[in-house]
Amino acid sequence: MDFQLSEDQRALRTGMRDLLAGRFDRDRMRAAHERGGGVDRALWRELGAAGFFALRLPEAAGGAGLALAESVLLFEEVGRALLPGPLAATQLAAGVVEGAAEGEAVVALAEAGRPVGHLEGADALLILDGGGARVVTGEALRRLACAARPVRSLDPGTPLWRVPDLSACEGEALPDGARVRCEGALLAAAEQLGSAARSLEGAVQHAGEREQFGAPIGSFQAVKHLCAGMLVRTEPARSAVYAAAVTSDPVEAAGAKLLADEAAVENARDCLQVHGGMGFTWEADVHLRLKRAWLRAGEWLTAADAEEALAADLGRAGAGGCRVHACDAVDP
Repeated sequence: MDFQLSEDQRALRTGMRDLLAGRFDRDRMRAAHERGGGVDRALWRELGAAGFFALRLPEAAGGAGLALAESVLLFEEVGRALLPGPLAATQLAAGVVEGAAEGEAVVALAEAGRPVGHLEGADALLILDGGGARVVTGEALRRLACAARPVRSLDPGTPLWRVPDLSACEGEALPDGARVRCEGALLAAAEQLGSAARSLEGAVQHAGEREQFGAPIGSFQAVKHLCAGMLVRTEPARSAVYAAAVTSDPVEAAGAKLLADEAAVENARDCLQVHGGMGFTWEADVHLRLKRAWLRAGEWLTAADAEEALAADLGRAGAGGCRVHACDAVDP
């Protein structure tokens, strides 16, 4: 089988990278974080006009009719750019929430026991509760937002709110909550992959430019080891994410999320180490990638949930049983 990207897939990825480079460059990214994050509605609508949110809807419904693999490529790019906002929830709810496919509506993600990001101004809420998923809009959403309280966020690009008990919120149930959770986990893994790759690129660039003792620091063995370790984490994560996107296997998606979360967090840490003292300053971007990676690692499928899912699948395989769905293996 040929798992190389097709010309259309490469063009799709290049188009998204070019769009973000023109509309969300470093200056705009820094400005967004310094004003406390939130969703840029103009850019959100531009993403909608480009077909980002409707990518997987059938052509009859105004979408592009593409597959999960194409979504993963685009989410890798938004992860590289540190674009804030509940992108995965909005794309997954595009066929249910009016205006989501066009970028006119923002769909925030809510999970039981966890703060909700980007609640203020959200037009809908995708709630994951146990094995189910439902969408809350209208008056029910307004009541929930009124009862919510802001909490300090680790990531300056993701404002957070603590909400009351989500089980009391009534909404439109989605037909396959396990699928929604697993696809959301894979899209989040793709964002983590993009972040991990960008951290690696930043570390290698800095190591080649920064000189100490009359030589680039990239010539020092300790720095070489850091960069090599970042590459070793990134490429297995890439293989796992791409493979899960092709197979749509929930267990493989859990493994991909686990690897991508580790790559994003550890690569950002090592990139910070390569940058030295300046890496710890606000002016450097690496701390923003680390904070986003930490926050994203707790969304859709945590490391503990993914490990439990993989262990359950291995246990059943060892006992001669059938494989289980990752999102059915645990009850978050």
